[in-house]
Amino acid sequence: MKPADLEATAPFVIETWSLRMKKYLITGLLVWVPLGITLWVLDLTISTMDQTLLLLPDGWHPDRVLGHHIPGLGIILTLGVVGVTGLLMRNVFGQRLWEQSEKAMLHVPFFGSIYKGVKQVSDTLLSGSGNSFRQVLLVRYPHPDAWSLAFQTTVPNEVDSQLADEHVAVFIPTTPSPVNGFYFFVRKADTIALDMSVDVALRAIVSMGVVAAADHAKHLTS
Repeated sequence: MKPADLEATAPFVIETWSLRMKKYLITGLLVWVPLGITLWVLDLTISTMDQTLLLLPDGWHPDRVLGHHIPGLGIILTLGVVGVTGLLMRNVFGQRLWEQSEKAMLHVPFFGSIYKGVKQVSDTLLSGSGNSFRQVLLVRYPHPDAWSLAFQTTVPNEVDSQLADEHVAVFIPTTPSPVNGFYFFVRKADTIALDMSVDVALRAIVSMGVVAAADHAKHLTS
């Protein structure tokens, strides 16, 4: 091949290799990004649960008994505590004891309001009988030309008496953590009620619409 031909084909070869390298890098990222995030979440979860070992007396601490640290032992303790709590809540004595404790916590300033909101969301997420959310709505958020999924809750009487038009209270969860979100009041006429269950709406929000799209595609192919 002549030098002139090499000079003419060099840009094409470089561009071809550049496109290939770009595809290789993207393919590699598609493998490592979800894997890396999963490992990071697992490491964070294990490290957090290991903090429960600090509740044990020094003489019972696994690091002292075994002579070295074994990551993940906190998971066993956490699961044990959660399991025992669930067992106690299955009997009348445990339920009454927790009801009295919960009433006391709800009267603690600031803590009680946060706990009540988080409990409503967790009851809906974890309990099949959760009814904290009345209806799935579409509301204009975060600007007038956008729509967001929201859940209708309850308008306090003190607020309702100050509003001229009929308003509804809505909670808009954030993605992918539905425990956090925004709570405000909007005119009922400015909302659209959806024929969608709370569970389906939550799955769509948590998965950023991926689960909803997959369910729709499955429905079309079935």
